Amino acid sequence: MPIVRETPYFILQELSEGVFAAVAKPGQGAWSNSGFVDLGAELVVFDTFNTPSAAEELRRQAESLTGKKAAYVVNSHYHGDHVFGNQAFGDAVIVSTRTTREWFEEKNIMGDPEEEQKETAAYLTGLQNQISAAEPGIRRESLINQHLEMEKLLADLPRLKMVKPALVFESRLTIHGAERRVELHCFSGHTASDAIMYVPDAGVLFAGDLVTENLHVPVTDPPAFRAALEALAKLEAETLVPGHGNVGTKELLPPMAGYLDLLIDSSRGAASSGKTVEEFISAFQVPAEYHVWRGINGMERNLKTAYEFFALQK
Repeated sequence: MPIVRETPYFILQELSEGVFAAVAKPGQGAWSNSGFVDLGAELVVFDTFNTPSAAEELRRQAESLTGKKAAYVVNSHYHGDHVFGNQAFGDAVIVSTRTTREWFEEKNIMGDPEEEQKETAAYLTGLQNQISAAEPGIRRESLINQHLEMEKLLADLPRLKMVKPALVFESRLTIHGAERRVELHCFSGHTASDAIMYVPDAGVLFAGDLVTENLHVPVTDPPAFRAALEALAKLEAETLVPGHGNVGTKELLPPMAGYLDLLIDSSRGAASSGKTVEEFISAFQVPAEYHVWRGINGMERNLKTAYEFFALQK
């Protein structure tokens, strides 16, 4: 995909006429991918990065590149790396699923600014200690990236405001513009509610964290996540924008599906056999292909979550 502009936070790629992906640069404050679509007279933006600074640059670039105003913003889910930039679009209509808005209100709470800064600084100290103790390799690289991203967030904390979605939907919403429409669909699996944005006429899918590239993305409901991937595969999308990683095609889906199949099969079997979660995780042999996937907790967190999910089904 051609690169049309590059900023300190992200790279802009034009995926189709009027459809752009903003691919985050590692460790620079964006953290997750974003994008925007020209609807004809206005723009719809998908996700707003991890910091107001990155989001403000996204809005500047989107509006200067297209000559259109950002009228809608879609939050794929409530995690901070996808919504902490909402304040840069305070005059736009921010859209999410009803559940995402509820979780946003419950989880994304700004307390006393000084306390928030102290807690974040303490977290960074903890990360630095882990980096110092870690062996060279993918986990150490993941810890370093986490530290860099959290440093950028710490710098923006004094002016960070929580701007929650104003328009909510349940399973599906279509936003019609003067020249094209986008479809929002609700799934779950990464969180309790994960929205995607599909641009039918361009064959482009903004998948949020339901699709990532070589990343141990958190899994909350393995079967629902797996079902979401099957549904995404049925959309007529030639181009996929993952929540993290490089823009690709539907070839991004099979590795995600294989990862979830492994989680489901191994954890379901362990839970039904009577093994404890500690026994299951200690005996589990992570396949070599996942040794290079990023994530500070590797596969262990998802193994634990999947085991506990199936243990509750007994």
